[in-house]
Amino acid sequence: MEAIFTRRSIRKYTPRQVEDDTVSLLLKAGMAAPTCVNNLDWQFVVIRGREHMEKIMELKPGNADMLREASAAIMVCGDMNLAYSGNPDYWIQDCSAATQNILIAATALGLGSVWLGVWPNLGRAQALRDHFGLAEALVPFAVVSLGYPAEHKEPRDFFDPRKVHYAG
Repeated sequence: MEAIFTRRSIRKYTPRQVEDDTVSLLLKAGMAAPTCVNNLDWQFVVIRGREHMEKIMELKPGNADMLREASAAIMVCGDMNLAYSGNPDYWIQDCSAATQNILIAATALGLGSVWLGVWPNLGRAQALRDHFGLAEALVPFAVVSLGYPAEHKEPRDFFDPRKVHYAG
């Protein structure tokens, strides 16, 4: 619960590199997320190179500047080959759950992170697919920047009982 309540978007990072085993734990957390009919209809791209970070910043001008200091990022992609045939758009919920798991796990592991939206911007998704040489069936959904925090933000409490409704 602490990681859920203290998670904030952290945009400033120290030069310390996020270790490979830590990235593996984040990927495991992402893959622990629920998916529609257990399709597991996501794939992940671990991003480390500066040229890749620069490309993402180019595609999201002003909104992805934290990648300049990030030592790693994870791109969450929907795999349309595995999308639920009853309603293929459920991949969006599945990737959202995976992304949220990564963000919460990052906080629990002492990392800072930011959810950078890609989907539903079709041009941005296609540009990332092309840049990373992804198969046509893979749809970039989000990029999560990662690093050791060089800033601290106090937790916020957005609970609002007026937004809660009871039935029955």
